[in-house]
Amino acid sequence: MLPWVQLASAIAPDGDTLRLMRRGDEFSIRLQGGNELMNSRLGGSEALATLALDRLADRSAPRVLIGGLGMGFTLRAAQAVASPQARLIVAEIVPELVGWATQHMAAVFGGCLSDPRVQVRIGDVGAQIRQATTAFDAILLDVDNGPDGLTRTGNDALYGTAGLQAARRALSPGGVLAVWSAEPDAAFERRLAGCGFAVSTHGVRAGGSGRGSRHVIWIGVRRDD
Repeated sequence: MLPWVQLASAIAPDGDTLRLMRRGDEFSIRLQGGNELMNSRLGGSEALATLALDRLADRSAPRVLIGGLGMGFTLRAAQAVASPQARLIVAEIVPELVGWATQHMAAVFGGCLSDPRVQVRIGDVGAQIRQATTAFDAILLDVDNGPDGLTRTGNDALYGTAGLQAARRALSPGGVLAVWSAEPDAAFERRLAGCGFAVSTHGVRAGGSGRGSRHVIWIGVRRDD
């Protein structure tokens, strides 16, 4: 078996060191201690885009905020189903990841970042949500491990009551908040409903094979009743 080779590293705003690793045509982004954050062969977040945009089929030019570039799974899925007039805004907190996507992982990302519908904003997706009012038709969050995120305690600002209320304000009436999680979380589901969303829960498999680990996607549609 081929060994893993480190291609690059970066320091995240919270001080963690991220390492970009390659083995053949497989890529992995890991914390310095070895915990894998993402892998080019393990999708699953694509359903964030397809489930959310399906609920916006009547909008000709949806404005979509994607939290984190990652390996580009969510972005590419959004591109595949979004209209030519859509705006797809990716908030990425680690600027080096954008360079890795266009350099080391160009074969994975293809030309998705050159799509005229796509804009990459360097910065915290939570800050962009808090600064917005009815600015987006959909917000797609695949940040850390979801509401029970392991690597960034600051993610509570996204998934706690204040964060969910900010997301609701940032969405247009009838807008969609889609959240990926590694595990079910009944408390989060209740919190999401309590913050003014009509909630549905969807099970998805990692890797798209139908045999991977089962994860959860919550779709919250902004209520205005």
